[in-house]
Amino acid sequence: MKKITLLTTLMIVALLSFMTSASAIGTDKEYTPVPPSEDTVTALISSIQNDNGHVSIQADPIEWYEGAAADQKFMEREKDAAEELGGAPDGYYIVNDDQTLRTYEVAPDAQVLMQIYDHDGTYEGMDIKWNEAVSLDKYLAIMNNDKLMDMKSFPYHLTIQDGKVVKIVQQYIP
Repeated sequence: MKKITLLTTLMIVALLSFMTSASAIGTDKEYTPVPPSEDTVTALISSIQNDNGHVSIQADPIEWYEGAAADQKFMEREKDAAEELGGAPDGYYIVNDDQTLRTYEVAPDAQVLMQIYDHDGTYEGMDIKWNEAVSLDKYLAIMNNDKLMDMKSFPYHLTIQDGKVVKIVQQYIP
């Protein structure tokens, strides 16, 4: 019985991996890292609120590393694990030494780009659509819907100009 359960689990994992890869390949866009800049903060969002049309985000800024930079930072901070694994797991690494929350005001016309979210209340509807533009109102609804996936578990790149967030990009994590 244990062998059947193990085999079934492995088949489901393989099928889900294939479906995720197929949906990612089948899009007309592909993943591209958000380039670091002085006006962009990467953060974990703890809450988002709309108070009479004034949207604000409470977030914990983090350091986000990908590729070779992730491997280097992982090696600096996790030497034993880095040697065993050969680099940062899944190609990214997060540093969060200061967990102080900051509040950011969001511009009413902020651009929002999502990678994955609950489109229709089904697991099948959570396919990857790279940099899918959604309205700020839709983003508020997405962030407040944690039935299938907690959207606050993803990092977001927040572009800030004149003291307001003008662009929000969800960082996909495998």
